[in-house]
Amino acid sequence: MLGDNGIREIAVEDPGSLGVRQHLRHARLDTPPVPVDADGIRVDVLRAQGAPAVLVTPAHQFPTGVVLGGHRRRELTRWADAGGLIVEDDYDAEHRYDRPPVPALRSMLPERVAYVGSVSKLLAPALRIGWMIPPPPYRDAIVEAKRYADLGNAALPQLVLAHLMESGAMERQLRLLRTRHRRRRDAMIDAIGARLPGAVVHGAAAGLHLMVTFDAGFADTDLAAAALARGVKTQPLSWHSRARPQRPGLVLGYAARTATEIAEGVALLGDALRTVR
Repeated sequence: MLGDNGIREIAVEDPGSLGVRQHLRHARLDTPPVPVDADGIRVDVLRAQGAPAVLVTPAHQFPTGVVLGGHRRRELTRWADAGGLIVEDDYDAEHRYDRPPVPALRSMLPERVAYVGSVSKLLAPALRIGWMIPPPPYRDAIVEAKRYADLGNAALPQLVLAHLMESGAMERQLRLLRTRHRRRRDAMIDAIGARLPGAVVHGAAAGLHLMVTFDAGFADTDLAAAALARGVKTQPLSWHSRARPQRPGLVLGYAARTATEIAEGVALLGDALRTVR
């Protein structure tokens, strides 16, 4: 739809999801990177870069875990109000532990924000249910593009999801998940402190992963490879960055493992760290 409307590039956060960049490039869109700092995406760089659209994860930035700050939110909405298009991926917004929820950008500027999300991390990725609330001028084009892409999703899982939401079962499931994931997050932080000397943890207040960085001179791809050889799968931070990260780092998921498995995995990661150092 963007290509049909003359948009050939969409800016992305840096670091930001490697998978997102791959999908956008597959759709023949350029993906100029915009750096992320402790307050989120650098809107001044976005403005100078000149892309007509941007994809952001403001509630819980991937992979750093930062929340888009209030001043940056206002800057970004002013940028969009001047003609830019925001694609808001509400990534991990429901999974928060140590901070209150933040409002969606779409609530501030619905005519310039396409809001997207899914139930992959609430119920199951295999359900393949997501949603988009596009700005009104794009709605018909989005519906048409969806129809030609796959002729539509199965109706039964969507009806089940609607029942879960209306009955309150979805909210109960979310409360259960928050309690479970908080314990697993805490277990991973404790294990990192004990087994990964010098590691700095980022993005612990929400989400289903931690980002850790190291003040060292090794390549994070070497650390990830050494961990994989020991049976522990991680993602090197450099995969998700167009510019070389200042420090090596890893993205570590904790939602699918017990506290015991997390401790064992981080212990093996500590062995791999000693090897690459």
